[in-house]
Amino acid sequence: MDKEKLKQILIDQTEELGTQSIPNLCHRKEEDLVDLNSHLAQVVIGVRRCGKSTLCKNVLKKAKVKFGYINFDDERLGGIKADDLDDILLTLYQINGDLEYFFFDEIQNVEHWELFINRLLRQGKHLLITGSNSKLLSQDLATHLTGRHSKIELLPFSFAEFCEYNQVTLSPLSTKNRGLIARAFDQYLSQGGLPELLYEKDALGYVNSLYESILTQDIKRRFNIRNIEALRRLSQHLLNISPAIINKPDLCNLLEIKSAITMDNYLSYLMQAYLILPIKKYSNKSSIRTQSEKIYAIDVAMMNKRQNALVGSNLGWRLETIVYLELRRRMKYASEDIYYYAVQKSECDFLTVDGNTVTGVYQVSYDISSDKTRQREIAGCVSAAKATKCDNVWLITNSHNETIEYQNIKIKCISAYEWLIGTNTIVR
Repeated sequence: MDKEKLKQILIDQTEELGTQSIPNLCHRKEEDLVDLNSHLAQVVIGVRRCGKSTLCKNVLKKAKVKFGYINFDDERLGGIKADDLDDILLTLYQINGDLEYFFFDEIQNVEHWELFINRLLRQGKHLLITGSNSKLLSQDLATHLTGRHSKIELLPFSFAEFCEYNQVTLSPLSTKNRGLIARAFDQYLSQGGLPELLYEKDALGYVNSLYESILTQDIKRRFNIRNIEALRRLSQHLLNISPAIINKPDLCNLLEIKSAITMDNYLSYLMQAYLILPIKKYSNKSSIRTQSEKIYAIDVAMMNKRQNALVGSNLGWRLETIVYLELRRRMKYASEDIYYYAVQKSECDFLTVDGNTVTGVYQVSYDISSDKTRQREIAGCVSAAKATKCDNVWLITNSHNETIEYQNIKIKCISAYEWLIGTNTIVR
């Protein structure tokens, strides 16, 4: 690439980063996980447009350090190769002077980027890296940066962050504040936590554009997909039925994908791009844990705000997705895993597990006003609690709080919004 053109692009990007402004900016807890003094690469990973760049910008701004910045998700840099990275480094020094800190946005768009990063780490530089593909933290980093990177996963806004952005007071839980929080929760249940969707008026247009960007830029370009329409049909179907246990042979038949390997690849790509997220079936046998994945959408907006969405008014599916995402946030601080539980006719939505010990049983049901639904959800809790010998049992609903005791198992029934605004570690 022409060096003068490259210089102008980097100047433009730095100016754009400095002028970006998001109304009612809220603190993301993940900011506290970024260690700018570390000589490990700080890698912020998550779905496109979940706030990764803003988080990194805030960390650097608060630290008051000078840094070099480049966004590889710029169409003007579409032809950049690994051989061009030295020119980029030279230009960043030319623009900024001596630098110890670098912020590389969406760097996975450059093949063999990890070799360049490794070289900068050996030179003692402090690096912030973002990416919209989990392969950054699996094959690429594991191969070349083993032990030299720190993973920071960022999801869309939690409900607590959604409230902070909208200036909804979470404490004390007075009658007025409860009403305002409940109102905010109804909005969150409908639109989810994608940061930019909070101030974009055209929700359908925004979500459709984001969805297409994930398919074409984060998957098609990255993995050289030839049959993008098959991938699109698969992703649309999975988002329409999530949360759901996936059956790969059935998916192949339904979508007329002849190769099981192709289906495995497509599912892997959708998961790597964070469009869908998987959990395994719980068992004390490793062989069972590798089977029967259940999938969730990355955000409820992908379930009901995109074109051809079928979730519609199914509040139960959306609430279950929100609880899963919140558990995923909390478990990363506790270094615990999440599974679903299913034995014969008994099901429970989530188990949190530390090694071989189940630390929490979580059942989710939007409405338990009918006796049949209430008994079914309680039975699922009791079955999972007895099978795993866990006494930390929750039933998360949209109704009032109560303690339910059944067959010597105490179930803490709690309204969803109160559970969601609890401490950002595990709620016991």
